[in-house]
Amino acid sequence: MKTRARAGARLTGSLSFRLGVALALVLAIGGVAVSLAAYAYGRSAAQQSYDRLLVGAANQIAGSLGLRDGEVIVDIPVSAFELLSLAPRDRVVYAVFDDRGRLVTGYDTVALPEGDGRFFSGSFAGEPARYVHVRRQIAERSFLGAVDVVVGQTTEARRELTQQITRNALLAVAVVGLVISGLAVLAVNSALRPLHRIERDFALRSSRDLTPVDVEVPQEIASLVAALNRFIGRIDRQLRVMRTLIADASHQLRTPIAALRAQAELAREATDAEDQLRIVEKIHERSRNLSRLTDQLLNHAMIIHRADSVDLAPVDLRVVASDAVDQFDQTLSGSERVVRIDLPEAPMVCDGDALSLVEACKNLINNATAYGKPPITVFVRDDGAALNIGVRDRGDGMAEGLWADAGKRFAKRSGVSSTSAGLGLSIVSAVAQAHGGRMTIRRPADDRFEVFLELPKVREAEP
Repeated sequence: MKTRARAGARLTGSLSFRLGVALALVLAIGGVAVSLAAYAYGRSAAQQSYDRLLVGAANQIAGSLGLRDGEVIVDIPVSAFELLSLAPRDRVVYAVFDDRGRLVTGYDTVALPEGDGRFFSGSFAGEPARYVHVRRQIAERSFLGAVDVVVGQTTEARRELTQQITRNALLAVAVVGLVISGLAVLAVNSALRPLHRIERDFALRSSRDLTPVDVEVPQEIASLVAALNRFIGRIDRQLRVMRTLIADASHQLRTPIAALRAQAELAREATDAEDQLRIVEKIHERSRNLSRLTDQLLNHAMIIHRADSVDLAPVDLRVVASDAVDQFDQTLSGSERVVRIDLPEAPMVCDGDALSLVEACKNLINNATAYGKPPITVFVRDDGAALNIGVRDRGDGMAEGLWADAGKRFAKRSGVSSTSAGLGLSIVSAVAQAHGGRMTIRRPADDRFEVFLELPKVREAEP
């Protein structure tokens, strides 16, 4: 079953795979962003940590400055280099300059920075180095000026600390990523579980089960289930139409066909011309009834089919009434009954299927000509709440107690007659329901009988 279903569908890849790829991309992008942020944070943290050591060492050297005979002397404390020894593999360089920029002590490869920046980058012995510049003002009788202290250190320890912080951050990100991936797998499976429930519901059904899907699903899939149920409903209605057509045809056509056959056999065996002519008249009458019944069966199936397959469009009911009268007159074959038409001047527009409405109106005319009394009038009107299209005659009509069942197939016309009204009013009722309306029967006066469709008006577009 699954193989056939997959063969009939256009496969575009696994939904789970798509979600997995999407989550993997999200995690990858997040991992790259976190890695860059971790590297930037590690670099900044290492820079700040070792910069503090440089500042501490430079301040200690600046604090040890002294004067002798008006000259600057430096007694570099050991504690200054103990701070920098926290990076044992880094080289330390320093220099002290008097107020005239002359080197007092230290490395002659170190130069004063050109700007006023406190920290600056450079190199020492071919390796990148980080420097700090500290200035101390001295104001005494024998010396008035500023002494500059520059302390530098290579950056190997900084790089190692940056890498260590980054590795620790990436390790934490990897662990969190694995946990999130596991949770994402569970979330994807949980999100797809309603689809699996729908699949199991269809897989366990028999070929004759067209009941709506009754599976608990989240709100996001409810619209899919509703669409499936609407589709199943359309299929079920189409199958019901087919079963009804087959059942009605087998039940309703068998008797008249058997009667025609019997009359034909009598006509073949009749020797008297008058008897034969009388039998031929009966055959003609029965064939007309059989033709009418067959047309009604096919029209009923067509109306129900069009209700599910044809989109409604604006239709002027005056045009529908005129077409119905014209088509009826073409098949009246010499009847003396005249069908009148009563139409308003203003358009009477509703959303409908013109073909179905014409068929419904023709069936009302047929019923009126068969069972009513002239004059027979096809009318269109606006009763304020809805638009009406129907037929009026002067006959007694059916008993009021039968109005509720008039729209059923082959309903009895009266409590006495054994004949049925066929499918005429059933077709009218089906057309009305397909248009969101209803079939109404009423007797507005003692000598009038009306059967009409109440159809909703076209909603005016909001400004």
